[in-house]
Amino acid sequence: MRAWVLLSAVLWYLTGVGWQRSSERNEKGFIYGKPGHPVKVYVKLHHSSPILVCMDFKLAEKETVDPTYLWIGPNEKPLTGNDRINITKTGKLMVKDFLEPLSGLYTCTLSYKTVKAETQEEKMVKQRYDFMIFVNPFAPGWKGTCNGSVDCEDITNHNILQARDRIEEFFRSQAYIFNHDFNKTLPAMHFVDHSFQIVRMDSCRPGFGKNEGLHSNCATCCVVCGPGTFSPDVDVTCQTCVSIHIYGAKSCP
Repeated sequence: MRAWVLLSAVLWYLTGVGWQRSSERNEKGFIYGKPGHPVKVYVKLHHSSPILVCMDFKLAEKETVDPTYLWIGPNEKPLTGNDRINITKTGKLMVKDFLEPLSGLYTCTLSYKTVKAETQEEKMVKQRYDFMIFVNPFAPGWKGTCNGSVDCEDITNHNILQARDRIEEFFRSQAYIFNHDFNKTLPAMHFVDHSFQIVRMDSCRPGFGKNEGLHSNCATCCVVCGPGTFSPDVDVTCQTCVSIHIYGAKSCP
């Protein structure tokens, strides 16, 4: 008797609620801007984003005079009046219960004064910081399967292999029982060693895909399909569709 089992698993390793280059993240988990370079941030679906700071590391070490902060969201929309978005007086932003439509470019403009020591002349300086926020489909409760461990991939692999061994042992024991304990008139049951296989399937949920070129710092992540692309099934590729202007599209109109 040849037994075949197909187990589908998406194996991920991400630390905390988002992933980004460590050079823009401090020990408190704040994500700082980088002048002239968008900072990519990946947020779990239905989780809160990391705290984005409207400032870079270098400037944060200095004292700024009369700073003001202006945040603009995707499609250049103001972020006021949105219950999911929290902006502090010190220019820090966090998005709660992150969903696909919240993905996109978040821009903050920091304005502050500089004063020349010799003349006491004041000058207004403006600096722009861009954050590209994407969502990945970590379902609620996924972290619980890892028992608090940060290495979800190893634990998931171990659990799958353990399941394989138990299923293989089940068929082997059933073959023994049929051959020795049942009426000999029953057809013989045989288990062929090494006939049991596990096939790993790489897949993403509809509306998500993988793109190593666009998301090189999170190449194995299933990331929400951006405008101009869609994914109708569990494939790992976001297909092109120029008429789409939203994130997470599952069909091409």
